[in-house]
Amino acid sequence: MITTDLSRYDNAWYRPGGFFRRSAWYVVNRVIFSSSMPYPSRVKAFLLRAFGCTVGSGPCLKPGLNIKYPWFLSMGNNVWLGENCWIDNLAQVTIGNNVCISQAAHILTGNHDYTRPGFDLVVKPVTIQDGAWVAAHAIVCPGVTMASHSVLAAGSVLTRNTEPFTVYQGNPAVAVRKRVIVA
Repeated sequence: MITTDLSRYDNAWYRPGGFFRRSAWYVVNRVIFSSSMPYPSRVKAFLLRAFGCTVGSGPCLKPGLNIKYPWFLSMGNNVWLGENCWIDNLAQVTIGNNVCISQAAHILTGNHDYTRPGFDLVVKPVTIQDGAWVAAHAIVCPGVTMASHSVLAAGSVLTRNTEPFTVYQGNPAVAVRKRVIVA
């Protein structure tokens, strides 16, 4: 029987950016974004843009954020990123307009191929469309698209694409009801 052999792990094919760019971002991310200091969102948006992120107007960027590579991130208008939210974007993450990613939620684009002896790295993009909400402590897995105005309930794990205006809950998350927005 073949077994896992982590000495065979090789992600040399993965090139997320130059050493100096990644190092500079690491410092900025640790000092400004991951900090519990409430630096203004406009300062954080400026820094994200300086590192290649597309940021729309009116972002709300709370303390304790962790963004892996801003050059693989695109955010629309009025995006809220809550405290201790982690965007582990080894691949592109696209966030639409009026999206809320709540406290301690995780957006993941990387995984490992557990069927391979070397535990090969696998990366897939994530898209979160307009009006969607990723609630507190929820996880969006690699390759997923959250449809317009869909909701991922607190603590849930989303492994598949969603339907518009639908609430998902559980691990793995399943549709539990329609989302109806009232005036």
